[in-house]
Amino acid sequence: MTGPGGLPPQSALMSQRAVFTEAYAVIPGACMTDIVTSALPGWRDMRMWILARPMTGFAETFSHYLVEVAAGGGSSQPEVDGAAQGILYVVSGEVALTLDGAEHVLEAGGYAYLAPGADWHLAAQSDARLHWIRKRWTPAVGVAPPTSFVTQEALGTTVAMPDTDGRWATTRFVDPADMAHDCHVNIVTFEPGGTIPFEETHVMEHGLFVLEGKAVYRLNRDWVEVEAGDFMWLRAFCPQACYAGGPSRFRYLLYKDVNRHACLTLGG
Repeated sequence: MTGPGGLPPQSALMSQRAVFTEAYAVIPGACMTDIVTSALPGWRDMRMWILARPMTGFAETFSHYLVEVAAGGGSSQPEVDGAAQGILYVVSGEVALTLDGAEHVLEAGGYAYLAPGADWHLAAQSDARLHWIRKRWTPAVGVAPPTSFVTQEALGTTVAMPDTDGRWATTRFVDPADMAHDCHVNIVTFEPGGTIPFEETHVMEHGLFVLEGKAVYRLNRDWVEVEAGDFMWLRAFCPQACYAGGPSRFRYLLYKDVNRHACLTLGG
């Protein structure tokens, strides 16, 4: 299976753009080599890069896996945590997702929300790559858990940010006012020259995987250049801004936690 994989030659310089700070981390695509992959019990012909996981004092709510599955591979029991919800987003190839007894074929741009306790399994119809984001669902008084659904990027609701003339837009897959959802995984798109014109500082933590293009991102005190294949991990309240400086549009898959009280127990 092709992918990031491999290793740089022994003649290559060690310097890269990877950085891990008290407020953010950047994992460049070039760092996703064969020797940093992980595997999971119960899966066949699969490898993955664990890009985010809960850690005390840093990101605390989610995990983000970039998964490669060879044709014929997959799992009949991929999720082992009954409280975990999941989001799948297919980057390439084709997978068959069986969800609560119904089969769905997902190709590039395919998107699935997997409710906590959902019965699902996955089989790759061809070599495939997908994102798998997991978060334990947080109960709320009078709120029932969300319902699973399958869709595709083209059917999402794309909303331009105010006063941007469409240069900055977000494709959403759930209604932001739906209190059942305690996290959102959206796709953010900037046209060339589009910006986040101020330093956003907010309680949501973020995982951002760059799908297309390149940009310069303001993270805490630093300006960091990022491109397709890179991952950014932002702690809550990390100041952030962006300038899409490449010749083509800049797009990323964005995770954020929403719609819940701040936990008053430190670390939990």
